[in-house]
Amino acid sequence: MGNDQINASGNPASSDVVDSKAMKALWGSALGYAMDGFDLMILGFMLTAISADLALSPAQSTSLVTATLIGAVIGGVVFGMLSDRIGRIRVLTWTIVLFAVFTGMCALAQGYWDLLLYRTIAGLGLGGEFGIGMALVAEAWPASKRARASSYVGLGWQLGVLMAAMLTPILLPAIGWRWMFAIGVLPAVAAYFIRYSLHEPEVFVKNTKNAPKESALHLLVKDKETTKISLGMVILCSVQNFGYYGVMIWMPNYLAKTFGFDLTKSGIWTSVTIIGMAIGIFAFGHIADRVGRRPAFFGYMIMSAIMILIYSTLSDATALLIVGAIMGFFVNGMLGGYGALISELYPTSARATAQNVLFNIGRGVGGFGPVVVGFIAMQWGFSTAIAMLSALYIVDLIAMWFLIPERRGAELS
Repeated sequence: MGNDQINASGNPASSDVVDSKAMKALWGSALGYAMDGFDLMILGFMLTAISADLALSPAQSTSLVTATLIGAVIGGVVFGMLSDRIGRIRVLTWTIVLFAVFTGMCALAQGYWDLLLYRTIAGLGLGGEFGIGMALVAEAWPASKRARASSYVGLGWQLGVLMAAMLTPILLPAIGWRWMFAIGVLPAVAAYFIRYSLHEPEVFVKNTKNAPKESALHLLVKDKETTKISLGMVILCSVQNFGYYGVMIWMPNYLAKTFGFDLTKSGIWTSVTIIGMAIGIFAFGHIADRVGRRPAFFGYMIMSAIMILIYSTLSDATALLIVGAIMGFFVNGMLGGYGALISELYPTSARATAQNVLFNIGRGVGGFGPVVVGFIAMQWGFSTAIAMLSALYIVDLIAMWFLIPERRGAELS
């Protein structure tokens, strides 16, 4: 019986029922991802203030973002494997608490090295949340709505980033960067409610009775075909994150230096761009459920390359605002699609590991996006740096064409 004939509780159904357990899984996962987006975005906004207060060099300030994302790679591996072994909900709670506590610790930093340590450990927790949440939602929702459910989780990230863009210009001048980090302890409270309101998906519970003894990591490269798929997903996730962080971390600084944007105007630009991204994510999920994963990704990748090239030629602030939203629609619209795509490519005993490892390797590579974009911008200008990002989507298209199969609506084994 196909997965589209099974409801979220694991029982046969005549229609694609989304029950209360599935909705709770969605809200819990989206909330955790919103926390991640909020934290990383306020860090981007606060780099100037942190650098001035702690006397950091430009390389040191941008390395704080890189360290967070590298920590996410390590956390993704560890917590993904734990989740596949002992349960989605318990490990999801651990990751949120770890992330929250060490984000709060950043408020107590006295210099570069202790702040770098706190950001790295916070990244460990951040790395676990995405993949576990995506696996949880994919296993709880019916197959015919799996891509849109994953996209809704991706919208959680955009909500967190949007909140950061709206609140940071108001709060940062009033309370300073340390108190902004202190706000990060609030997710620890939310983690309590998440832990006691969610339930393990039926497909996971059944799988634990017959789980294979081999490592979940080994299942990602168990044969030639699976290794090829894993390589393709690493490329896709790396391009996704490299482009996103390369643009979003540097853009406020670019707008300030080139167009004289203050924090409020940069926040407006970011908000409009994020709204475009959110609409793109929402649309992607529905498109992927209707026409398939590969056609949806192909369309978005082609338009991403085109829009980035157009964006790199603009010099008018208003045009940057409008075209930025359109660019965001395509560049980050694919974000939610990875949850459904990866879930259908790997078995339950390795699903969270695959989500975390593959996507967070991409985040680790993406962590160098701000460094590379910054270097190119200093040598040849920011417009050139942005234009060069469009070439990455050619690599994306090749990887999708040759390495990733179509498995829309596949039964989650």
